[in-house]
Parts: sequence; structure tokens; C-alpha cells
Amino acid sequence: MFKRSKVSMGVMLALSTVVGGAAYAQSQTVEITGSRIKRADIEGSQPVTTYTRADLEASGSVTVAEFIRNTTFTSSGSFRPQSGSTAQSFSGVSLRGLGSERTLVLVDGRRVAKAPNVGDSADMNSIPMAAVEKIEILTDGASAIYGSDAIGGVVNVILRKDFEGLVLNYGETKPSITGGDRTEASVIGGMASDKGRIVFGASKTSRDIIFVRDYPWGAAVGASSFSNGFYKGVADGKGGYAFSPSNGTSLGAAGTCDFPDKGFYIGAGSRCRYDFNLVAADEAALATKSVFARGEIKVGRDWSAYANVSSTNNTSFGRYAPVPDSIVIDKAGAGNLLGFAGPETLYLAHRFAAAGNRDTSTDATLVDLTVGAQGSVLGFDVDFGARRTTSKFVETGRGFIVKGLATAAINNGTYNIADPFANSDTVLKSITTTTGRDGLWAQTDFYANAQTSLFKLGGGDARLYVGLETSKQTYKDIYDSLSEAGEVLGSSGSSASGSRSVDALTAEMFMPITRNLEATVAARYEKYSDYGSDFSPKASMKWKVMPNLSLRASAGRGFRAPSLPSLYTKPSFSADTIVDPRHCAADGGFTVAECLSEEFQINGLRISNPNLKSEKSKQFSLGAIWDVTPAFSVKVDYWSTTITNTLSFVDAQEIVDRDNGDSPLPIPAALSITRDPATGAIVQIVSGLSNEGTLKAAGVDLSVLFRHSVGGWGKFEHELTWSERTKWTENGINQNGEFGEPKSRATLTNGWSMGALSANWNLNYIGRNEDVRGSAGGYVTHDVQLAWATPVKGLKLTVGAVNITGKLPQLVGSPYDQKPFNYYLYDAYGKQYYLKGEMKF
Repeated sequence: MFKRSKVSMGVMLALSTVVGGAAYAQSQTVEITGSRIKRADIEGSQPVTTYTRADLEASGSVTVAEFIRNTTFTSSGSFRPQSGSTAQSFSGVSLRGLGSERTLVLVDGRRVAKAPNVGDSADMNSIPMAAVEKIEILTDGASAIYGSDAIGGVVNVILRKDFEGLVLNYGETKPSITGGDRTEASVIGGMASDKGRIVFGASKTSRDIIFVRDYPWGAAVGASSFSNGFYKGVADGKGGYAFSPSNGTSLGAAGTCDFPDKGFYIGAGSRCRYDFNLVAADEAALATKSVFARGEIKVGRDWSAYANVSSTNNTSFGRYAPVPDSIVIDKAGAGNLLGFAGPETLYLAHRFAAAGNRDTSTDATLVDLTVGAQGSVLGFDVDFGARRTTSKFVETGRGFIVKGLATAAINNGTYNIADPFANSDTVLKSITTTTGRDGLWAQTDFYANAQTSLFKLGGGDARLYVGLETSKQTYKDIYDSLSEAGEVLGSSGSSASGSRSVDALTAEMFMPITRNLEATVAARYEKYSDYGSDFSPKASMKWKVMPNLSLRASAGRGFRAPSLPSLYTKPSFSADTIVDPRHCAADGGFTVAECLSEEFQINGLRISNPNLKSEKSKQFSLGAIWDVTPAFSVKVDYWSTTITNTLSFVDAQEIVDRDNGDSPLPIPAALSITRDPATGAIVQIVSGLSNEGTLKAAGVDLSVLFRHSVGGWGKFEHELTWSERTKWTENGINQNGEFGEPKSRATLTNGWSMGALSANWNLNYIGRNEDVRGSAGGYVTHDVQLAWATPVKGLKLTVGAVNITGKLPQLVGSPYDQKPFNYYLYDAYGKQYYLKGEMKF
């Protein structure tokens, strides 16, 4: 530990000047997530669960995203990095299963900037695990304090502040499957004196790519008809094609398909097939590097200045199988050369494997700088400052095909379809392109708040908090021109850009009515420059029935503002499939009965909707905290959330149904269907987001904690956390317990310590969930850990295993978001052994 000397203070101040470190003034009272008023009692009137630094280390998790994804409050799982996704490097958090866009993420009470590759949620990978002191999860709506997005709850990551010394950490994790290896390294330093303090550090984490072929089920052949075969389709204007062994001809019949080392093989019916499992990756490689510093210095008897700065760089690499597509064969060109004749359209269902795999790399950097001051003046505790956050994102894709160029090359004979691997590099390069995508989220905030005691009540001083905030947000997500025009096979996207300003006023009042009864009322008003304003009130109470038993309750309203992508994304073409008797009748050739199920492909247009308003929510919770004995305590909370005017995507089929009167709902403003006035045939459908629908969810959270000692055998701690979702309906349709929506999640943590040794055994449970898409039974995994504070001063070694039994997720017959298992709830790493070392100086 450093001495508190003039030398150490000089070093601290110099570092503070160079890196702009950050921290906040200490106080005997603390600010708990869900309230801006500092108080002594950490168990308030709202349900907040706190995970300490020790909890994070005992979990075996390497990242903040990984730790939170495994808590019971993420009932439906959360989005995580996956190869080939437009959000390949993104890790979200979805409390209550309400979505990452309805979960507010804070760092030290201030919201994390949204990731530009999604535009409506914070990327948990931007928060370095090494910098975290604790994580508080508020499982109640909190728009009255924090504003938009807090419908599902709040994740508040509290960073290290009171830290002295130097700590080095290094660890490696090895899964039992091939791929997915992880490394972690960090350094944390800190100094403090009566004049100020600083904490600084750097960290790096990485995870290797995982290929589908390396899963236990990856040996199964992925049979794709997009390989190298011809198919005939009747030119009926439907935009599709039919095929069967009787009217399909495979190039493999001539012996030019059988390239098993490259994924091509001749399957059933002498059809040419392609095994996409041979090359496709499931989870993207991910690497995160962070540097951060936080500092505070006294500038007077009652005042201090603070600053923080952090920079996080997140890169990823993903691989998809080579581009597949159906190419229309020109009858006068390649069709004539092949001796094709007939009224049908001839298609080549081709896999452009000779041009290489589709590889996508991303590079994102988030820079966050805050400066401010706090102190006391005229009886008010004041805090004000400014913050600038910039998140930049670059995505590069290789191995993609330009449809027009490929079609021309195939039809004029330049591209050899009989033996694609015989094509020269010149030919292959002439039809390929490198795709690009650039994203930006830039935000500038100014804030000022004050709190003071107003008058005395039976339990102490009533306190008032008032805060003002103003924010300017700029968003961009720009695709290359070919992808945006739909000319790139295997890739597409619509550019979006927009900006808004947000002004907010928050007021909160804490009233200790008696020594055993307290009440808090809060409200927040937010004004948006683009869509309007919202007002969110909330009230909560806590009653100490007995010294060891307290009851609490809260009720409030919340909102989620429409995201910038939902308001400002450019229109994009969409080939939508619909069933419509009127369009079928206009097409002709079908009976009335056939028209009830016949599918047609029509021209669609997907748009953002400038008429969107915010979602609204009503929430309440009831709870009890019972310290049965000093060693045994129980917490239970019931919660209920109703969301109206949900931001829902209205697709082409739904618009057809509404136009035909099969749905009682009207077609939303800005969305439409255009028909030929003479025949009723569909000319175009414009689909997109709309404010409609109601979502209702409710559940119970239970926590039981027991601490005890057993003679000379050390200290033990056991904690059971159980979350049970009792209701989940969308527009009156029950989805509770369906596939991907388990009713139950639970964890049982068991800790032991004696002298230099400590151990943990954690059990994780995900309840049964099933419907027509698939079935997953109750799922239990076990994590174990042993830590040893070695005789070497400051050196601690930790060994452990996540999922030590190697349990794998249950596969489903029908793919779930293009995966054979629920990728958001489960992982497929198998056993994950790890070794970590920590050195303190």
C-alpha cells in the first residue's frame, strides 16, 4: 500500500491531470439505485439486489454481460455475440424478459450510451469487469427517477472508488469443446489522502470463435439445396419457384458437384447439396480492451472537483457460410447453351463457395468523459457537471457477391458453373465486393442537482431532491451503397441517421413519517425534440412492523421513448410472402378453396415511422424483508407490469388481414396497402412499427440467506434466489412457459472460507419451456471454485469450473433464431475450466 505522503499526493495529482480520473465524494450516507436521495438504510422501499465484487469473482464470469445474463432476473435470457448477426459484437441485458430496449443500464447512476449497431440498447461489453465494485439491480420500473427505458428495471454498475495499492490479475478459461477459449488480464491502481483520491486501470478480455462443426451435434450435415442445381419454376408472377426430383437437374449428375472437402456432395434424389455446417461459425470471436481512470480532489472545505475518463475498444470476427442465392438463367444465354427450352423460368440455386466464406469484422470504441463538482451551499448539497460520450462502430464484410455482376457472369459464360472452383481469381473478384458499415452514437449531457432537508418528521428530516438535465443525442448507422440498394447477396441493410435533444426535470421527496414508517414520492418530466413529452410519477413506502420485519410497496408509471432508428431509418425493399384471397383471385388459375392458403410473394417496403409515440407502463410491487435471526434472512417481492401502446412491428400479412377485415384493428398511420383498382391485386405493402398492443407480466422474487459457522470447520454462506413469472401475455395471448419464456429461474450459491482457503459451489436452474417450436426441460448446471491466499504475500490463486458436469442445451427440431437451441438462455461451451491469479502490492 502506498504511503500518504507529499510524494504520493503529487503522483496522484499528476495522474489525475493526465487521465482525468473520476470519483465522487464520500459520505456516511449512500445513494441506492432507484433513488437520488442519500440515506443510511441500504434496504429501502424498492426491490434492489446487490452483487458485490466477491459475488462477481465467485461466479467464474469474465465479463459483466456474462454475469448479469446468468442472474435470475433475466428470465428469458439476453442477446449475446453471435457470428453473422447485424449485432455480431453486441451483448444486451433484458430484465424480466421485457427486452434490452426496456432495461436501463447505468454506470454510477448515469446512463450508458446506446450501441450504434443496434441503436436502442446499451452494450454490456463496454463496461470492463475489472473496474466494477458492485452491481445493483432494481427490479421495478424507475422512469420517475431515470426517465425512458427503465420499464423492465435498472442495472446500475458501481465502479471502484476507494481503492489503494496495485493489483494485477490474469486468468484463462478452457471449454471442453473446441473453441471459445477465454483470457482475461487487468491492472488496477489507486491512491488516496485527505486531499483527494484516484483509481486507474486497464483490462483486456477475449474469447475465441466457435464453429458449428465443433459442437457435439455439428457433425450432422447441413443439407442446403442452395448448392449447384437447376430448378424450373412456372412463370406465374408469384416470384417463387417449385422444384422436385422430377423437374430438377443437378450439375452433380455430371460429376461436378462431388467436392466433399469443400462442402458439396450429392444427396437424396441425386441432388447437389451443400454442408453449411462445415464452415459456419456460431459464436463470434470477441476481444475487449479498456483503460479507465477516476479522480477527485478537494478544492475547498465543502467542495470537491471530480472527473472520469474511460475508453473501451471492442472487436469481433464472425464467419458465415458462402453466399447462397437463386440466379435466373437467361434462356438466350446460358439457358440456350444448356439446351433448355420451355415456358418455365429456369433457376440456378447456387452456393458461391469458390469466392470464399462471408467474413465479418467489427471494431467499436466507446469514449466517456465526465467532469463535475459537488459541495454544499446555503444548506443544499449540490452536484453539477458535463459529460461527453462517443461510440463509434465500423463493420467490414468480405466474400459477398454483387447479384447483377454474378448474374451477368453466369449467363454470358464468364463464370464457370459446371466447375466453380476452376474459376480464376480475376473472375471471382469481378463479382465480389467488400461491404462496409459505419455507426455513431454521440451524446452530450449537462446536469445539475441539489438536495436539502426541509422539515423534521417523527423519523427524522424530510429531504428534497431536484435535478435538471439536458442531453443532445446523435445517431448514425450507414451502410455501403450496394448493400443499401439490395444489390449484395447475403447482406442488406438500411441506413439511418437522426438526432434529438432531451430536457428533463426530476423531483424526489423522502419523508420518514415515523421511526418505523417512511414514504418517498418522485416524478420526472422529459421533453423530446422529435416526438413529444412524458411525465412519470411514482410513490413507495416502507413500514418496519417489527425491528426485524419490514413491509414495502411501490406504484408508478413509466415510458419508453421511440428509438432514433425506429424514427429515422431509410425505407428498404422487402420481398414479403402473404396469403390473400383477393390477390389470388386476381392472379387466376386457383380455386376459391386454394386461395385461402396459397402463398404469394409481393413487393414490400419497410419504413421507420415518424408518427410513433412512447410506450406507457403501469407498475406496482409489494414486498417483505424478514431478518429471522442475525444469520438467517428472507426477502420476497411481488411485481406487476402492464405496458400499453407497445412499439410493435406490423408485418405485411397483418396489414392484408386488416385490409380484408379479418382483423378488427385499423391499418396504422404511415403504413399502407396499395391494390390495383381494377383487379384487387396487391401492388405494394408498406410495413413498419406502430404503437399498439398490450403486454402484461407479473411474478415473484424470493431470496433466502443463511450464514453460519461449524466449529473449527470455517464459515459458511448459502443464498437461494428464485424468480417465478406468474403472468406473461401479449394482446391477451398467454406466453408464460412457452419456448424461450420459462416461468422459473433460480440460483443457489454456497460459500465456505477458513483461513487462507475459500470455496464456492453454485447451482443454476432454468425452468421448463415448450411450445410448437420445441421443448426444453428443467436445466441445472453446477459451478465450483477453490481459492487460496498463498504464503507469498499478496498472491491469490483460484481454480474452478463453470458447468462442471458439462451439461449441454436441449436441441429443438425447429431452429430458434437460426440456432438448434435457445442461444439467449443457454450456452453450449460444455465444461469451462479456469485458472486465475491475483497479485496485490
